[in-house]
Amino acid sequence: MGRRSDHTPAQLRALLLGEGHRLMAEVGYAGFSGRLVARRAGYTVGTIYNVFGSLDGLVAAINTRTFALWAEWLRDALERGGEDRIASLVRGYFDFALAHPQLWSAIYEHRLPDGASLAEEDLAHRAELTGIVEDEVALVLPADTELDVARFARSLIASVHGHCSYVVSGSFALLDEPDPLGSALARVRESLAYHGTLRQIS
Repeated sequence: MGRRSDHTPAQLRALLLGEGHRLMAEVGYAGFSGRLVARRAGYTVGTIYNVFGSLDGLVAAINTRTFALWAEWLRDALERGGEDRIASLVRGYFDFALAHPQLWSAIYEHRLPDGASLAEEDLAHRAELTGIVEDEVALVLPADTELDVARFARSLIASVHGHCSYVVSGSFALLDEPDPLGSALARVRESLAYHGTLRQIS
């Protein structure tokens, strides 16, 4: 397909990002193709390199968009979830991954080349997700806690993520675990209780 010039740079970036995000949701990282993204957008694959610098740049932007959607999903889960906000967070984590398994998995399957790094804007958007968790964890810990709350929250995320990844991959079926969500939530509650949560959260 011949080169087009129908869009401004901002419009072209949005077009390629939108088509790339839709393709990633359909086929996942293993089946992702820059050429197919470009074809869907009506441009040549070289346009991706002109706009994003590389295919990795496009994938990173797609994953950043997924992080933004995920953060919004968690905010909505907290708003609708009632008083047990920790349970809402854990459930929201699982629900997003199960609703968008290809997009969720692509976040962890993609690796930037050695020496490459994310743009500050990408890092800021991705930090929103962990920031939501940190804020909620801080609310249930004593005000005078000696914990590094940010590090502790990331550790809790890692625990929930491990349970969730087993569900998305289907591995929990092999372990005969009937309630991985409940198991993940129990581990989080145990960790919080050990460090003196302010109020009953079970």
